[in-house]
Formats: sequence, structure tokens, C-alpha cells
Amino acid sequence: MLHLSMWNNSSESNATSMAGSTGVIEQALGLTLAVMLGLVIFSLGCSVEVSKIWFNLKRPWGILVGLVCQVVVMPLTSYLLALAFSVSPVQAVAIIVIGSCPGGTISNIITYWLDGDMDLSITMTSVSTLLGLGTMPLSLYLYSHTWVEAGRIDIPYLNIGLACICLIVPATCGVLVNYKWPKVARILLKVGSIVGGLVALGIGIASILFYNGLWNTDTPILVIGSVFPVIGYFIGFVIAVIVRQPWNRCRTIAMETGAQNMQICGTVLQLFFPPHQLSQVITLPIMYSCFQLLTGLLLIIAYQIYKRMAYQNNFMTSEENGQPIENGPNGEINATYTTYMSDFM
Repeated sequence: MLHLSMWNNSSESNATSMAGSTGVIEQALGLTLAVMLGLVIFSLGCSVEVSKIWFNLKRPWGILVGLVCQVVVMPLTSYLLALAFSVSPVQAVAIIVIGSCPGGTISNIITYWLDGDMDLSITMTSVSTLLGLGTMPLSLYLYSHTWVEAGRIDIPYLNIGLACICLIVPATCGVLVNYKWPKVARILLKVGSIVGGLVALGIGIASILFYNGLWNTDTPILVIGSVFPVIGYFIGFVIAVIVRQPWNRCRTIAMETGAQNMQICGTVLQLFFPPHQLSQVITLPIMYSCFQLLTGLLLIIAYQIYKRMAYQNNFMTSEENGQPIENGPNGEINATYTTYMSDFM
């Protein structure tokens, strides 16, 4: 009995020690997430040129169409997907978080290779991020109300809103640095991109190590994570075509609609979901990230094949008629990207 009592006391002590260690790890992880998010937003600010934003704001039709897709259509689509697949309350809230996120910087890269409007792409990413500071809590409140009550999920709307407002500070600092010292901003953008990527990788590894059941994900979550970005790209393109935007802007709006900022999404999920709930949904942003990139790559390959074929046809026609050769289909040249991508090289 004495040995049993001693073993029980030892077990309780070990459990308490492990719980304390887990708490320390979670606090450290939360702090790292906050720093990472601030760094990502600051880096985004360093890529923003005030003159380009002002140019697009004076002709805001393309931005307005893109923002309607980003702020209205994507959260609504996430709500409908959650209803259609009858997921759990925690999973439904996570899906709506993804739909409510602002556009991701990956859309800028894909937009270039699709010969889109780079100025519009960068402006939309920046504006959607700033608006997302307020629209994310609003969309969560509007669309997740039913599931929050059913699952007794405590979403700290005020804390999310305050945290989003705090993100304006690093974003503004990044814009000011790029305005005053553009060369310094390019260096900071490189460093921020590399460090942010490494930290994101570390967070992913930590999630695998510390959250049990990561890969025991329900099939509906895997399906939603794979089809959601495709739906976003498609809806964005269709809406842009309906309102008769130029083809290069249709491609841009499509990419800005479907490509969400998964770094912000992952951070928000880990900030207000406890570990036992986070393990049910952490695969969702990972799946979305993979498939938004994979779909983008497939679109790039298809477009580049079309572009090469169109160029060859133009070449043959020009030779026959003695006319100069155009640079590509519709003569589209993406000169903006030369300056934009030089920041990363």
C-alpha cells in the first residue's frame, strides 16, 4: 500500500509537472505566433507603394469588385460549405475563419505568372488585409453564431478585434519605411519573408509534435480544405467577367479571391482554440495552403501553354503578313513584376 501510495503521489507530481511544461510551451508558442504575425504584416507594409495604392484608389472599380469577392462572397461560401458537410461546431468555426481571412501574398506571385495586373494585386492584398482587421471579427460574429452556441465555443471577439487593430501599427510602420527608405524596405522585406517562412515551418512542426490526433482528420475537413480554394478562384473569375473587367484583371481578382492568408488564419486558430479543439481543425489551413498553391501552379502551367501557342500563332501570322511580333496574347507585358520580384532576389 505504501509503495502504491508513493507511486500515485509520484504520478500526480509527474502529471502536474507535464501540465506545467505544456502550459509554458503553449505560452511560448502563443508569443512566437504574435511575433510572427507582426513580422508578416510589417513585411507586407514594406512591399506597399503609396503612389500605386493611390492610383488604384482613384479608379477603384477593380478593387471594389475584388473586395466584394473577398469580404462578402468568401465568408458566405465558407458558411455554406460548413452547412453542406454537416461538420462539428469547432470545425465550422475554423472553416469560417478561413473564409474571413484577407488575401495572401502568394496571390501576387501567381498573378504575375498569369499576366495579371500586379498593381491591382498588391493593392488588393494590402487593402483586404487592412479591412480584414475589422471584417474578420464581424464575419465570425455573423456566420458562426449557431455553431458557437451549439458547441459552447467561447470566441473572444473583443480580443480578436483589439489584436487586429494592433496589427495596423506594424503595417503602417512598414508603409512608412518603404516610403522614406525604399532600399531599407527591400532588405527588411527579404529578411521578414525568410524569417516568417522559417517561423511558420517551426509552428507547423510544433503543431505536429504537440497536438495529438493531427492526422486523424475527418474526411469532410480534407474535402473542404481541397475544394475551397478552387471554388474561390472560380467565383472570383466569374464575378469579374460578369462585371466586364479586362481579362488580366479577371485573372487578378480570381487569384485574390481564392488565395487566403493562411499565416493569419493559423495564428487566429491557435490563439483562441485550446489544444484539444485545435487538433480537430489544424489540418484545415494546411490543406487549404497546399491546394491553393497546387491549383495556382496548374493554372500557371495551363496559361503558359496557351500563351506559348498563341505566341507561335502570332509569330507565323506576323511572318506571313510582314508585321512585327507581339510579346504575347493581347500584347500583355507584366513590367511591374520586374520591380516587385527584385525585392525577393
